[in-house]
Amino acid sequence: MKSIRARRQEDRFFGRLFFITAVLSVVILLAIFGMLVINGLHLFKDVSISDFLFSSNWNPGAYKHATYGVLSLLTSTLLVTFGALIIAVPLGIGTAAYLSEIAPSRLREVLKPIIELLAAIPSVTIGFIGIVMTGPIIARTFGLENGFNALNGSILLSIMALPTIITVAEEAIRAVPNSYKEASYALGGNKFTTLMRITLPSAFSGIIAAIMLGVGRAIGETMTVLMATGNAAAMPHGFFDSVKTMTATIAIELGEVAYGTTHYYSLFAVGSLLFIMSLFFNILAEYLAARYRIKTP
Repeated sequence: MKSIRARRQEDRFFGRLFFITAVLSVVILLAIFGMLVINGLHLFKDVSISDFLFSSNWNPGAYKHATYGVLSLLTSTLLVTFGALIIAVPLGIGTAAYLSEIAPSRLREVLKPIIELLAAIPSVTIGFIGIVMTGPIIARTFGLENGFNALNGSILLSIMALPTIITVAEEAIRAVPNSYKEASYALGGNKFTTLMRITLPSAFSGIIAAIMLGVGRAIGETMTVLMATGNAAAMPHGFFDSVKTMTATIAIELGEVAYGTTHYYSLFAVGSLLFIMSLFFNILAEYLAARYRIKTP
């Protein structure tokens, strides 16, 4: 058996080790953000901040009159993400509620691994499905020339966000104390009423976290939207327009752009903006989760 002194030394060692890894994670995150910002700031030597943020004309390849307006890329990113959430949130929360409160245990044991396996499907495979299946279906259904548009990207991103939303929301719903449900049943509530008026509101903080994690999954996706949305760098007016997201822009252009050019630095500025957006959604998720978290004795 270990002596008390040996156990204390072991505890101190692992405590310091975990502290170092935590600090290292923060340092790496700040280093990435710093690298993006430092390189992105070079853009504003040639392009004004207002032209970058509020112009919708992104054409960095023009010979004499290159333009670097990110508004169309930002709008396209938010449009595709919003469309994905419209599809994924009701399906995800409904599925989580079914798995945690209604489904028999045997069925739950079968469905949960299948849902979690969706997260393991490579994004390029989802993008290929968008090319050969969902894109043509959208084109035939709505009478379009092709199905490479924001709607196609939204459908595919919703599929990719579903496993995250379902898993996190299901855990939040299952964490609601049984005493809450028993009190509802004692007052005459049935299973559906208890689910809608007691269980889901009690799990609201966890459900918000699930939705925000889904937002992060959708807003940061690259390959799927690159393959299935048409990559038209123009201001979209609806879900049937071809769009070019910020992630797709970086993926397409960074590998071929000349180092040290205005175009090169503009992609870092786009990356910085995308990082800030992701950080904002994470902070918002933490705020909402903390505000609506129910404290139990």
